[in-house]
Parts: sequence; structure tokens; C-alpha cells
Amino acid sequence: MKKILARMVDFIFCKITIFITGVRPPRELREIKDLTPKIYYANHTSHGDFLLLFVSMPYALRKRIRPVAAADYWSKGKIRPFLAKNVFNMLLIDRNAKHPLQIIEQMSEALKTHSLIIFPEGTRKTNDDLQIGSFKSGIFRLCEINPQIPLVPVWINNARHGLPKGFFVPIPLICELRVAQEFKFGGEDRAEFLQKAQNALLAMKDSVRKRGEV
Repeated sequence: MKKILARMVDFIFCKITIFITGVRPPRELREIKDLTPKIYYANHTSHGDFLLLFVSMPYALRKRIRPVAAADYWSKGKIRPFLAKNVFNMLLIDRNAKHPLQIIEQMSEALKTHSLIIFPEGTRKTNDDLQIGSFKSGIFRLCEINPQIPLVPVWINNARHGLPKGFFVPIPLICELRVAQEFKFGGEDRAEFLQKAQNALLAMKDSVRKRGEV
């Protein structure tokens, strides 16, 4: 019964999110056939960022991908835990863990069977003066331990205006996802790798600007 309910909720979430945000799943996501584990990472500007990625993927991939999220938020109440476990299949982590490497080990274990959605900035960027927040070192540690796992950069455009801080109901506004070519960890040091990963996102932001869509 829970599986049937979860699939119904999944369908409803997808339809409502696409209708409200106007997001059109890019071909690179909606036509995915390869379900081998990958790390999908994106810029982080709103509560709904992971949902935009999630609904843009085919159902088969949604069942093989785990958004990484905060346990303290998604474990509260009755609805959030149901959504986290049965609909989104989230990988819940303790943001206040005494040993951060335990989180990396938790994600590495998940990568044996599932892809992940992560936001390397760690927290939402609300400052318009910044193109993108600084990446935390977690993505470097994760890729250093799992160099065989491809990374897929995804730029999310306009999400912050569609779900601004302090709003619980999305504002109807067209959002956009852009997907860059995947790449793998190449043995770079931390600073070099983080800059490489950031540049992959910023290149897509620049391409959106040239088309006058920001």
C-alpha cells in the first residue's frame, strides 16, 4: 500500500512542480538510459532545488537516485519522513556529526547502488552579489574516495525567485535546468578540484546570460 501511495505522490509532485515552475526537463536528463551511479551536483538557491532535478528525471532514474538532505529537517513530523523515505528515497545526514568523514562514508556506501544529488555549497546562496557560494570540501573527499564515479554539473536558473526565502508556496515563474558534460576526478588537489567543479557550473550560468535569460 505504501508503494502505491508513494508512486501516486511522486506523480502528483512531478506534475505540480512542472506546472508551477514551468521547468522543461532538459534532454540530457529526461532521456537518460544509463542508470549506473553518478554524482549530480548543482548550485543551491532555494528550498525546491533538489525537487527541480528530481522531477526532471525519468521514473526509472528517480528510483535509483538519492538526494542528500539534512536529517534534522526531514525527520520531523509524519509527512516529511514519509516523503523522504518512500517518495524521494533521500540519504539523510547529520549536519552536526562529530566526525564529518562518517558522512562521506555514508554517501560512498550509497554510491555502490544509487546516484546522488548534492549541493556542494552546503547552504542556499541568498546574496545576489555572489555568482555561487564557496564549495565545501565534502565533494572533494567524496570524489577522492570514489574516483570512478562520474560527476554531472547541473545549473539551476531562476529557482531563488520562484521560491524565495520566507515563502512556503512557490511563485509561478519559469525555471530552467542546464546540464554540462560529465567528468571524473582526475587526481587534482583540493583547491584545483573545487575550482574545476565550480567553473563547470559557472560556465553554464554565463551561457544563460548570453542568451538573455537571467
